[in-house]
This record gives sequence, structure tokens and C-alpha cells, in this order.
Amino acid sequence: MVSTVTTVTPAVVVRPTFDDLNLSTGKRTRLHKFMYEHGPANGTLMMLPIDQGLEHGPVDFFDNPAAIDTDWIYRLAIAGNFSGIALQIGLAEKYQRQYAGRVPLLLKVNGKTNIPPDDEAFSPLTSSVEDAIRLGADAVGYTLYVGSPSQDVDIAQCNEVRRECGRYGMPLVVWSYPRGSAVKAKGGIDSLYAVDYAARVACEIGADIIKLNEPVWKPDDAAKLPKPYDTMPFDDLEGLRKVVKSAGRSLVLVSGGSKLDDEDTIHKADVAMAAGCVGLIFGRNMWQRKWDAALAMASRMHDVMKGYGQAQ
Repeated sequence: MVSTVTTVTPAVVVRPTFDDLNLSTGKRTRLHKFMYEHGPANGTLMMLPIDQGLEHGPVDFFDNPAAIDTDWIYRLAIAGNFSGIALQIGLAEKYQRQYAGRVPLLLKVNGKTNIPPDDEAFSPLTSSVEDAIRLGADAVGYTLYVGSPSQDVDIAQCNEVRRECGRYGMPLVVWSYPRGSAVKAKGGIDSLYAVDYAARVACEIGADIIKLNEPVWKPDDAAKLPKPYDTMPFDDLEGLRKVVKSAGRSLVLVSGGSKLDDEDTIHKADVAMAAGCVGLIFGRNMWQRKWDAALAMASRMHDVMKGYGQAQ
């Protein structure tokens, strides 16, 4: 079995530039706010997502009941000096005005509950690019389920969002997640095959930034993987480097996933940055901690990001 633990030290990592991404003036201006005016402000991204209430239900707030109050999350975004906050329109409508100009907004424009099985994964629209503009957002987020039986409708819906983003100069961040029984039969949703494929799909359908989960090597499932992935064992750093390469001239954000202990959270962040990701989008690993612990973790994240800055 290949170890999933890698020792990482800060190194020079070259990521696609705004010119490489061929950004319009509007997209460049809005991404500049996230990457050079807020958060670490060194060309990296440290995003705080709070879309889990729709996706998972209220259960995610049981560890830290204070976090169910979105005002608590906004205050954490400011006190922890995050690059921006990501949430659905209902929360943005009710809270963003109070923090306008202080916390850049990424508006999620689709979503679903986790009640139907993943085999039927599809996220209908919950808002629009015009809503994002009206609310002063600086990016739009869209969840795409690669491999789901509904992916034809999903890709078509994402295409309409992409066209609107292009029309209004709005950066598009795609949550690109493998889902469905066909993916599970080929090694699972967190296999390198699945995550690598999801990265490439998001790149080719026009994502400016791609949010991905970290791939995991599972020897017991290797025989299910399509060639040559079945003979490609990897550690956490190698796996993410492969995914970043497949993402091409799109920037990559790594999802935090379920809450980890402090050292595992920092390690995951360090590996992501060393692999060439532009940053982190850690939600539960931040706001499931109590206030002081969440601020301490945000501070440690900033320390990680310092080693991976990039000029414009």
C-alpha cells in the first residue's frame, strides 16, 4: 500500500496566470479582489464555503451550533481574513448587505439535498448570474456531477451559466464531483481516475476555477480502475499534481471535506498548495470549530499560504 502521508516543504509553484486563463477585463477585475485584495492577498485563495446547509442539512451544525447563524460565519470570514465566502442566494440576500465590500461573495447558483441517492445526482438552479451581479458577487459557483445519469442535462445547464458568466465578466467556479453507480463501479468517486476525469471535464467546459476533492489510492479497488490508473499507485502529493495537470489552464481549489484534526487539516492544505493548487475552500474544517479554534486554524492556513504566493 502506498502511504497517503507526504512531508511537504514550501516550494516555488507555478500556476496559470490571468493571461494564461485568457480572462476578460471583468473576470480579471473580480478575481483580483479575491486573490490580491483579500485573504492572503498574494495570488492564492482561502475561501470559506457555507453551502452545506442545503447539501447536507442542519446536521453539519451540531458540532458547533453557533455556526448555524450565518452572521457568525461572516464574522469568521472577516476576523480570519478569508479571501471570500461562498453560499446560496437565500443566505446572501439576508446577510451580504451588512458585509458588502468587506467580504467578497461567491454565489452558488445551483444545489440539491442529499436525500435522493447519488446515482440520481443533479443540482437544479437556485439562482442566476444576474442575481450574483445584483448582490455584488465577484464569482459564481456551479456544482457539476461528472458520471451521473443526469450529466447531459447538467452539462447543458452549466453551459448556460457559463455563457451568462462570459456575458457579464463573472468568473465561473465549478464544483466538479464524480458521482453515480458507473463511477463507483470503476474504482469509486475519490479514485484518481474519477477526480482526474472530473478535473478535465470542468476545464473543457469552461471553468475558470475548479473545486475538487483530493484523490485517494485504495489498493483493494485498484482492479476496478480503468487502465492505466489500475497500475498507478500514488501518494497524496502525486495524486493532486496529476489532477492539477489535467485541469490545464484552469485554477484548482481543494475541498476540505469532513472535519479533520488540526494537523491533518494543515497537512491537507500544505499538500494542496505544493501540488500547484491556487488555494483551499475549507468549510467544515473551519466553522465546525469553536470561535477561538477556528481563528487559530485560519491563522495557520495563512502561514501555509505565505509560502506559495505568486505575482500577477
